Amino acid sequence: MFDLLIRGGTVVDGTGAAPRTADVAVKDGLIVEVGSVSGPARETVDAHGAWVTPGFVDIHTHYDGQASWDEEFSPSIHHGVTTLMMGNCGVGFAPLQPGHQDDLIKLMEGVEDIPGVSLAEGVKFNWETFPQYMDALAAMPHSLDFLVQVPHDPVRMLVMKERALAKEAATPDDIAAMRQVVREALLAGAAGFSTGRTDNHRTAEGKETPAAEASTAELIGLASAFEGLSHGVVQLVSDFDLFRGPAHFDAEFDVVEQLAVASKRPVSTTWLQRDPGGEQWKAIQARVEAGVAKGLPLFLQTAVRGIGVIIGLDASFHPFMGFPAFKEVAGLPLAERAAALREPARKARLLSQKSEPMAGDGTAVPPLVDLLLSRVEQISGRMFPLGATLDYEPAVTDSFYVRAKQRGVTALEALFDYLAEGDGSNLIYFPIFNYNDGSLETVRTMLEHPRALQSLSDAGAHVGTVCDASFTTFMLTHWVRDRATRRLPLERAVEMMTSRNAKYLGLKDRGVIAQGLRADLNVIDPKRLSVGVPKLVRDLPAGGKRFLQKAVGYVGTWVGGVCVQREGEVSAARPGRLVRLK
Repeated sequence: MFDLLIRGGTVVDGTGAAPRTADVAVKDGLIVEVGSVSGPARETVDAHGAWVTPGFVDIHTHYDGQASWDEEFSPSIHHGVTTLMMGNCGVGFAPLQPGHQDDLIKLMEGVEDIPGVSLAEGVKFNWETFPQYMDALAAMPHSLDFLVQVPHDPVRMLVMKERALAKEAATPDDIAAMRQVVREALLAGAAGFSTGRTDNHRTAEGKETPAAEASTAELIGLASAFEGLSHGVVQLVSDFDLFRGPAHFDAEFDVVEQLAVASKRPVSTTWLQRDPGGEQWKAIQARVEAGVAKGLPLFLQTAVRGIGVIIGLDASFHPFMGFPAFKEVAGLPLAERAAALREPARKARLLSQKSEPMAGDGTAVPPLVDLLLSRVEQISGRMFPLGATLDYEPAVTDSFYVRAKQRGVTALEALFDYLAEGDGSNLIYFPIFNYNDGSLETVRTMLEHPRALQSLSDAGAHVGTVCDASFTTFMLTHWVRDRATRRLPLERAVEMMTSRNAKYLGLKDRGVIAQGLRADLNVIDPKRLSVGVPKLVRDLPAGGKRFLQKAVGYVGTWVGGVCVQREGEVSAARPGRLVRLK
């Protein structure tokens, strides 16, 4: 008898092959038959008219802290994800120098916009070494499978202590000690090593991250920790010296190539349309293609929509947070705050004021406030209402720049009026990257690239500004079903979210619906599938708030043949485990 039989669905098997109608039978956590299946089953799911896909593999999350208090990995569990990897961008909570938890909390709070009070209360910190961290997470029940990478910053802070925070250069002895820490973690089954080299990442105190300017010698030394091993990946995020010219760009990309040479493992880097001219992504693509032609295993972590922030009076970021007149009412409940802001005298006073400088004031996103206010008229052309009918590819005519011109007011006043409207819950979508042309056409081109990895959800991070854990659902709705032109074939989109990411991680037991592989599965109703409106909830430890964006249309999700969610309701089952690579 089968444990599960999914009957009559449109099977999109993850290989890129055309969808076909078939049954899928599961026993003992594995797929045992695909095709026309007969025989009894303990549970039968009627999937006629539904897509049946492998579970999605999310390679870029930041659940490093949340995993120690949240068994479900919310919200990823609501978007078809069955396997995820955390420890990206060089930040995390292990290894730990005893007594220095606060340093790691400030790092994660600043870089990934996770409330420090929530981390302080929720993260157990019942570990010191990275293998002990892995053991602690493995001992806790979870809904989904997960992998961990060794993050550069905590390694540097453990070995170099105060010198790491002072950004001193690592000595040969420092590098050897850090290499040993990374090696120990890899031997314990860690899935890779990550590092962050971007000015956009700052601690909660506004300081650069400890490894942001690590030398090439340090990076190569740590990459050599993979020597003799046949598993693991290297992930990095870099500005590629954005404003400093071609020579600096090439020098930084040389580091990427040297990481690949030293580690002999797949290396992936963040790929965005981010510079003012909008062309740097092409230079990154060209260097990756040249490296691949030389035999280097280089990959491009690629988003499926604009990368930016959600603006709201109760979110982590809005343009008025530094204005004295706003600060007067900032502590009021949201609806009262909005009403107070609408008072004519206060509105007039606020709009006559200047924002107090906020960069480095100890909050996660103040540099964005300073940038926005310095160029608000121009930037408002990339700011759009985020209403009940979500539109992540809005036209410029819907922007606050155009709204302001039509009303004959400043962009700042148009933004103020919208945010202060009603109960104050209105939200604004501000795509900072991947939207230079006022559309997602560049993203579409990126997704076509053979080295592109569907990624950058940042699930578990930036909780007060985004909820991009919904990327997988957006991929299937916007790019497969709804976009007016240049849609993606269903089989291509599923392949990117399943087998391609699984192969990159070296996971041979999942990502495809085939006999003998793990029964990580989704049954999805394409007619009902939709991304929910982001809502601010206070469900983090210590009452911390985050945006939560769920989905409709996931009939069910199975991890190792066990149902973890059905129609949006998470089950009590906890089949997930820490995946240790060897």
